[in-house]
Amino acid sequence: MSSIFKFKKFEVDQSGCAMKINTDGVLLAALVENESCVNILDVGTGTGVIALMLAQRFPSANIHAVEIDEGAATTAARNFQLSIFNDRLKVSHTAIEQFNHPQQFELIVSNPPYFVNDLRNAEFKKGIARHTDDEFFKALIAKVSELLKPDGSFWFILPVKQAASLIAEAELYGLKVAKKIQLHSDQTKPPFRWIVRLNRFGNETENEHFYIYEAEKVYTEAYKALLKDFFLGY
Repeated sequence: MSSIFKFKKFEVDQSGCAMKINTDGVLLAALVENESCVNILDVGTGTGVIALMLAQRFPSANIHAVEIDEGAATTAARNFQLSIFNDRLKVSHTAIEQFNHPQQFELIVSNPPYFVNDLRNAEFKKGIARHTDDEFFKALIAKVSELLKPDGSFWFILPVKQAASLIAEAELYGLKVAKKIQLHSDQTKPPFRWIVRLNRFGNETENEHFYIYEAEKVYTEAYKALLKDFFLGY
């Protein structure tokens, strides 16, 4: 089976990456909002798919990606270089705690690891991609607060429990929920992920629900409309 995932305007080679392209990442990249992005940061880029989607969506923005796993960082760099957006994409092989940048970012996004304090995956590389602990969330928010412009936004996707924990940690840094999108498999299921927008404005929270399926293996029109500019089948 090929490791290449083809989108309408770019391709993503997933070799060397423990965590492959998934619904979480593409929905986050498709749903983030920011009217005037100049500099975007993607924390934990993996294959680079979120950064590539954002490069397509925000044609005036420069996107810097951070990835702790060397193999994934190498793959993301190759995917960036082979894309039509290569002059606006860069990846750093480093932990977010050690990442520094001369400019702050209008938009920071992350599809972070989420099995907090859980049993580590026996496959080490996948363990790095999917598992974390409470200290990681603290370090992530501390760095986001440092790197985010005063009027910037931080968007992330996490399971409900972990999202609530990250929100509570963010409040210690003056970052508050401006928008919450609750993701459901279908209308009969409770939300399994939250996509959250944090900023320093303290605006009243927008709360939305997004459904992926309308029936078994049948995507909703909203899902298809959201991803029609990216997926070949739509």
